[in-house]
Amino acid sequence: MERTYNIPLRKEFLKVPKHKRSKRAVSALKKFLSRHMKSDQIKLGKHLNEHIWKKGIKNPPHHVKVTAIKNDEGVVKVELFGSEYSQPTKEELEKQYEEGLKSKQKVEEKPKESKPKKQAKKDKPTKKEKSKPKKQTKKEKLEKKKKSKSNSKKEKKKK
Repeated sequence: MERTYNIPLRKEFLKVPKHKRSKRAVSALKKFLSRHMKSDQIKLGKHLNEHIWKKGIKNPPHHVKVTAIKNDEGVVKVELFGSEYSQPTKEELEKQYEEGLKSKQKVEEKPKESKPKKQAKKDKPTKKEKSKPKKQTKKEKLEKKKKSKSNSKKEKKKK
């Protein structure tokens, strides 16, 4: 059995927060089809899924025109109107898997070129660091004060 529907999604996805709208649109689509095709086993096609998620999670389409095909086992396969539902065979999936592995191996084989590291700025003292005197410890400060006091006392005695 094959039917074409124009499914309204807006009323359903407006009931949830913006960051959940496309998810709700998919569930509304499945709910609509289970009600109209009288089956709980619903499979969405690749093109339909991409059409719903095209504008992101916050902006799904307001309605979608789909073609639904129900087979003898009760499975409903749904695809965007004008597209054919195609499910990849095991051989195609294995090919894709092997190609993915090969591309990963090629990436791993390429040696990474290391860029020469820049020398840290602290290796060479800057002008400010050269001109700054070293910080004195408390002991050094006290000793300096004592010397200055003793020098001032000596000067007074001379006069």
